[in-house]
Amino acid sequence: MVAPGIILMIIFSFVPMYGIVIAFKDYSVLDTIGNAPWVGTYYFKEFFSDPMFWTVMKNTLGISFLKLAFGFPAAIILAVLINEIVNKQLKKIVQTISYLPHFLSWVILGGMFITWLSDTGLVNNLLVDFGLIAKPIKFLTDPKHYWSVAVFSDIWKEVGWNTILYIAAMTGINPALYEAAKMDGATKIRQVISITIPSIRHIIALNFVLSVGGLLGSNLDQTLVLQNPVNYQASEVINSYVYKMGIQQGDFSYATAVGLFVSLVSLVLVVGSHFITKKISDTSVF
Repeated sequence: MVAPGIILMIIFSFVPMYGIVIAFKDYSVLDTIGNAPWVGTYYFKEFFSDPMFWTVMKNTLGISFLKLAFGFPAAIILAVLINEIVNKQLKKIVQTISYLPHFLSWVILGGMFITWLSDTGLVNNLLVDFGLIAKPIKFLTDPKHYWSVAVFSDIWKEVGWNTILYIAAMTGINPALYEAAKMDGATKIRQVISITIPSIRHIIALNFVLSVGGLLGSNLDQTLVLQNPVNYQASEVINSYVYKMGIQQGDFSYATAVGLFVSLVSLVLVVGSHFITKKISDTSVF
């Protein structure tokens, strides 16, 4: 039963890794990978000296760090709140509503957010009507607002989906622990802090390690949908930069070099975050 999955992984995940050598060659579509001349680390040096290097690194790390700082605890908090709902029917409804945005593509959500956040959109109209602002805020045409829009929209889309593992882990907690805590006079907050969170710490550690490993993997779909010429300096991230250099401009070697650099940094982040998590909480992911 496992064999088909292993075969597919070998064909589509391991065999294509041979193409990584493009990062060290001056490759074009007119050559084969084997015939392309070696250039060593030329494209890596070109990327590090590129004027866009610091811009894409700042945007990628800044947006990803904010998503991690606000989105990671938001999923845990929402999972705890859903788990505390006593009415099973209401609990299912809340879970379903929180999951729904995940299944909508960024093409759809991007159109929704562009409409809502325009100068005459729903958000600005409400803020003006309630007297919170004097004039509309240019959410998507002012670079200083892009990060907050990107972070909020991503959290809103994925926070419900990210609660699945936490809620599943919470169902395995022994109810006797909560009963004993109630007898000792523990409040709901104390029960969450002393029982719920420690009981799911392994899942929290796993998700944290994976989230840190993806800090350089900003959402490409979201960027392409929400990006425009005005907010370009604040919205250009590594993934969109690689897409433009590799697909649009055909500089495959340069794009591969940048992608390989991101993969190596992500590997270091995964190992580093796992080491720190293990030292702090004595919880090992692998």
